[in-house]
Amino acid sequence: QVQLVESGGGLVQPGGSLTLACAASGLTFSRYVMSWYRQAPGKERGLVASIGGAGRNTNYGDSVKGRFTISRDNDKNTVYLLMNSLKPDDTAVYYCKAGSVLAGNYWGQGTQVTVSS
Repeated sequence: QVQLVESGGGLVQPGGSLTLACAASGLTFSRYVMSWYRQAPGKERGLVASIGGAGRNTNYGDSVKGRFTISRDNDKNTVYLLMNSLKPDDTAVYYCKAGSVLAGNYWGQGTQVTVSS
């Protein structure tokens, strides 16, 4: 059974930083593209960042380029999202996704990030 468990969310002031983590189990982690998505109230879920299985290829949404960094540790089956210079518009539930063309997609339960003074 595949499980993705996000952690690290919380309340942070504008300009602050947070690091999210997503621990995966029940899959061959290095074979999956790992992604972070987010969904704010009343808005559609959108891609924040993704990283290839080997960790060499990354992709970012325009609104987070230069502020967020995605990384992964295949030995720990964990993907991270370092978020710097946070803005109120970054407030959302952040979801982790494991994607494979052959095996399909798996989602975590989400973690709330709130940026507010």
